[in-house]
Amino acid sequence: TPVEVPRTAQPSLEVGNRPGLGAPQFTLKTLAGSEASLSDYAGRPVLINFWASWCKPCRGEMTDIVAAYQVHKEAGLEVLAINLTDQEGMKAVRKFVAEFQMPFPVLLDEKGRVRRLYALIGVPTSVFIGSDGVVRVVNPGPITKETLERGLAEILPAR
Repeated sequence: TPVEVPRTAQPSLEVGNRPGLGAPQFTLKTLAGSEASLSDYAGRPVLINFWASWCKPCRGEMTDIVAAYQVHKEAGLEVLAINLTDQEGMKAVRKFVAEFQMPFPVLLDEKGRVRRLYALIGVPTSVFIGSDGVVRVVNPGPITKETLERGLAEILPAR
């Protein structure tokens, strides 16, 4: 039986969650009640951060991610915060988002599909995607401010 293959920015590119591969495409519901797709951000550098409210390191790094977004959004940076909603309740998600005043889209992976698509080993995981739709850096586990800046340097336009 034929299966649908998600399109990437470069059709000939192999898709996967490794540097040099096309970022796997997805569409998820947002906390705000709309839908968001990775393709909505085509042509822009994107940082995907997979998180859960019960994950201590996720709490530790979210302040840095929010700060980095505030600094780099003028350069076109987009952040998509993907919550492992298949593993926790909405009340906990809303509380976490409010606590960290997350200014970017919060996506709800209610069935764990995107988590599997990106072959997640655990949270937090950060995936840096260039404006060409190609994965540049994958950081499984907690991210330091330095690693965050290094990843952003790979995807943001040179200053």
